[in-house]
Amino acid sequence: MKRLILQSLIDWKNRKRKPLIIRGARQVGKSYIVKYFGENYFENYVEINLEKEPEIIALFKSKKISQIIKLLEIEKNVTITSGNTLIFLAEIQSCPELFPLLQYFYEEAAGLHVIAASSLMEFLFEEHTFSMPVGRIEYMYMGPMLFQEFLAALKQERLIKFLNEYKIPEEIPESIHNKLMDLFKEYIFLGGMPESIASYLTEKSYRNAEIVKQSIIQTYREDFVKYRKRINYPLMVKVFNKLPLTVGRKVKYSNIDKEERSKTISDVLHLFSLARIIYCVKHSSANGLPVGAEIKDKIFKNIFLDVGLLLSMSGLTYNDLVYLDDTELINSGYISEQVVGQHLLYSQPSFYLPELFYWMREHKKSSAEVDYIIAERGTVIPIEIKAGKTGTLKSLHQFIKEKKSSFAVRINNDAPSLVQITNKLTTKEQITFKLLSIPMYLTGEIRRLINENYD
Repeated sequence: MKRLILQSLIDWKNRKRKPLIIRGARQVGKSYIVKYFGENYFENYVEINLEKEPEIIALFKSKKISQIIKLLEIEKNVTITSGNTLIFLAEIQSCPELFPLLQYFYEEAAGLHVIAASSLMEFLFEEHTFSMPVGRIEYMYMGPMLFQEFLAALKQERLIKFLNEYKIPEEIPESIHNKLMDLFKEYIFLGGMPESIASYLTEKSYRNAEIVKQSIIQTYREDFVKYRKRINYPLMVKVFNKLPLTVGRKVKYSNIDKEERSKTISDVLHLFSLARIIYCVKHSSANGLPVGAEIKDKIFKNIFLDVGLLLSMSGLTYNDLVYLDDTELINSGYISEQVVGQHLLYSQPSFYLPELFYWMREHKKSSAEVDYIIAERGTVIPIEIKAGKTGTLKSLHQFIKEKKSSFAVRINNDAPSLVQITNKLTTKEQITFKLLSIPMYLTGEIRRLINENYD
């Protein structure tokens, strides 16, 4: 299946490059895309799975890259040449001592293309005792498939072109809008895990796609055994099963387990974050850039790895989703925040660290909260996910007032629009700002549309 990260890999191949590390959760398609890239853009592709082929680790004992290459050529019966060969070190966390060797590939064989990947890379970085090859490697980040990648899998190339080229205030015909909303609901249920989408494309069965998603969820539970030296295994399972309760709302440890210490639950959530099962959305005061400079570590909410897996963990079926009208879907809270959050994380170029922030008013007895805030055009842009009239966006208005913002985004179920909003707060005070409203299926284009309409 076509993935957006492929173009980033092609760009990496064509310029002066360093060894590349691809970071992402299990089963998001890292190995698939690297194999596709290696087999279609190089004369020779050499894959070494360090988890399945531990005996090959002995070939890397020498720090002489020329010697390592000779041994790999013998082992894999292939010719390895600069510019023509891609070497893929899969599951590199199985052999952490290989990580420092990447700098020697850069220093002694700069023309050779080397990629390493692991679903547990964050654990390797947190626990490493080796010297990091600083300045000698590059990173790319990969998450679940986005809506436009889902459309590509459905061979809906015309719809992709339409979304990529759409400009405010062009009218979207009702029939196309309805088609995109229906496909987006389908995407929400199936989610962005490639295996789930592939199952549906092959068998045209939502039930079989659900079986795949449940299997992936169980795989994550079984992975917890790897962490049991750190945290009690039954507690990890308990917290994992409660994760849907932490999506789209401020995390309170007592809502997860009233009997367990907050520190222990925090440690479990940290492990899940390292494994990229969840992403921590931290509150920022949002007084300027960078947004992450003013975070409050103890005030956060989560989003899950993938919306389709989240629905499966919540016990929701496709029938539950398809009978929601568009307004109910937008205002469904955790579902809409999850799917928008996924796109904000991974609709950026793949070399950006995926991170998310939100804002809530830091005053007692205040409930003002903006779903997400992002940095664009040298300023902080608030994003609210809500159907209804502009006058109901009280939290957004509060943010605009306090931060003196001039631009905001609303994600809803209406036709796209850009309007100038003037709202009187008191007889002597009012706020004026531009409000860009877009339907959920345009979330992947949100940064482009902000930049095109900011001025």
